[in-house]
Amino acid sequence: MVRTRSKNKQENSRSNEIKEWIQSIILAVIIAFILKFFIIDFVYVDGSSMYPTLTDGDRVIVNEIGYRFNEPDYGDIITLHYDASTEYVKRIIAKGGDTISIKDNVVYRNGQPLQEDYINQESYPDFPEVTVPAGKYFVMGDNRAHSSDSRFTDLGFVNRGQIIGKVFFRFWPFTKFGIVESSGYDPGEAS
Repeated sequence: MVRTRSKNKQENSRSNEIKEWIQSIILAVIIAFILKFFIIDFVYVDGSSMYPTLTDGDRVIVNEIGYRFNEPDYGDIITLHYDASTEYVKRIIAKGGDTISIKDNVVYRNGQPLQEDYINQESYPDFPEVTVPAGKYFVMGDNRAHSSDSRFTDLGFVNRGQIIGKVFFRFWPFTKFGIVESSGYDPGEAS
């Protein structure tokens, strides 16, 4: 009789251990689901429009919850819905009410030249002054000569609802592992 109790105890112990493993796996899947669909997203950078800040093949993490509490800001690198199946990665250059123009490879916001040490220095076309409508954003890639962005009618001004989140961390390649910094440009600064 002692042997039977010992055997039952071992079976119960194994059964409890299996139940705990199953519960842990289910909990991990639920947490991953919540993270992926409501808080962060993992994005593969396809193309060179954000070079040199981000390069083709980089893998980044996007904070999707931050903009539920704060508005996008100047210099933020964001992901946005271009259409139902395509997302873009771009940088916020101007917000609703700002004027924006480009002359001789210099971007002017509200008449002031931007300090943009992060862009590819290849020459890019001038752009006539426009005013960004209220509630919209003007975005550009850091590789200005090779970026489809708000300068072109196929994207144009970006609605707040198109913005998915802010790129904040690069996890691939490991040689560039770390936080992806925004420009930190203060709109009151002038060069």
